[in-house]
Amino acid sequence: MEIFSEIDTQIAALRDLLGADADGVELAERMSALDDDDVISVIGWASALMRGAERIAIVGAGIAAARSTREAGHSGLAQTRGHRSPAGLVQELTGASRSEAQKHIRLGETVLGAAPRGESADERQEAGVRPDALSAPSSPAPSPPWHAPLGAALMCDEISSAQHEAILRGLGEPPDDSPDTRAVWTLAVEQLIVEAPARTPEELRNAARTIRDRLDPEGALRRFDERFERRSFRMYTDADGRRHANIAFDDEGAAWVQTIVDSALRPRRGGPRFVDAAERSRAEELSADPRTNDQLAYDLILDVLRAGALADAKAVFGTRQAGVRLVQVIDTDAAVDEPTAAARAYTEDGHTTLPGSIAEQHACDSGIVRVSVDLGGNPLDVGREQRLFTPKQRLALAIRDGGCRWRGCDRPASYCEAHHIDHFGEGGRTDVDRGILLCRFHHMNLHHGRWRISRESKGDFVLHHPSGDAVVLKPRIALTSAWAGIDPPPRRFRPTAA
Repeated sequence: MEIFSEIDTQIAALRDLLGADADGVELAERMSALDDDDVISVIGWASALMRGAERIAIVGAGIAAARSTREAGHSGLAQTRGHRSPAGLVQELTGASRSEAQKHIRLGETVLGAAPRGESADERQEAGVRPDALSAPSSPAPSPPWHAPLGAALMCDEISSAQHEAILRGLGEPPDDSPDTRAVWTLAVEQLIVEAPARTPEELRNAARTIRDRLDPEGALRRFDERFERRSFRMYTDADGRRHANIAFDDEGAAWVQTIVDSALRPRRGGPRFVDAAERSRAEELSADPRTNDQLAYDLILDVLRAGALADAKAVFGTRQAGVRLVQVIDTDAAVDEPTAAARAYTEDGHTTLPGSIAEQHACDSGIVRVSVDLGGNPLDVGREQRLFTPKQRLALAIRDGGCRWRGCDRPASYCEAHHIDHFGEGGRTDVDRGILLCRFHHMNLHHGRWRISRESKGDFVLHHPSGDAVVLKPRIALTSAWAGIDPPPRRFRPTAA
């Protein structure tokens, strides 16, 4: 359907539901009188209308940027209207924030086939974009740019602008301009577009970064080193004499501090319920604590600093000492002379990519646990029959699922409970193949809302609504990328593990 026909259809649908034109007060009253299904319909139609209008604005922003280049000087479109940059012009016209205006310009440039530009050198570096790819004057390309499918998908309403931005900035520019390399980046874009309808922008961004690090391991190590070099800790005093601190983390440090805070506050933030009596008692005390989460985190960090290397784990962390668990994918069938997954690892919670050397360092300190899986991440070692999943089975579930499998949920594995898809009281087995990770909220919602989950052999987990609707519960897309990768990549970009 043409874009203006879509907009006409969406406006007509909203008129049918809400009646003739109304002011803000009348609109609120009419919507308040709608039943649940009609409210959902209104939100859907209004969102579709906004996406259609946004596509028009995005193309306009890209054209405005193309007519406001530095080479155009004071005769550029933005400059003739008193703005130094096209972002200022778009911001004035739309009332959006500067970052939102710059995002529209980037999206517009990709739709028009130009190289997207970032806000600053730091922003481009974080996005993985080479400086020379953005600073050089644009010239007619002999072939479509690698990100061309993104612009086409956006204009066809296959992806949202937020999903477009997540994929574009997650992948960043290819490390070189060779046809093979750019073809692999295009293939990655196409695969992520296919996943987009069932994924949030955050999931797509993580997956894009995982794919980027698989295809460009040297770049992944360089980005890790750059963030490590930019680590900092700074204290300062404001005008009222209050002391503040500002921390810029490296990847490993951020994962470590996040794990410490999560380990202490998880019971209060909706962590798993199935714990031993001592930990349950501590969770109840923590929930009743009058301090805010931020105050608890602050006191915890100070306790850790005071205790130092000689800390009593239970005195500081409760019943379980915090620790960062790393997952390293190793292809046991790979040839000896082929690169392996030793080039990288990722954190179990958050799926942050780390160099393999960090994993080796952690292995020396805390050891390793081997889990055999197939290419889909399904554990090959099935657990024994018992009421609760064992720690080793929980580890296997965490590696396979990556966190709560409920669609759109971002809870990490450490916040999840293992659900028996075949009720244990009805003869269900406590096997990894018949278990799935769900956060506490979605686990309770499943049981109280009379949802159910099914699975044929080692196929997809399917969530069934009481109404009869069903949706596939896919694992984290970052993990899917880690197991299977891009197929088939050129040999020089063959994944370091399968």
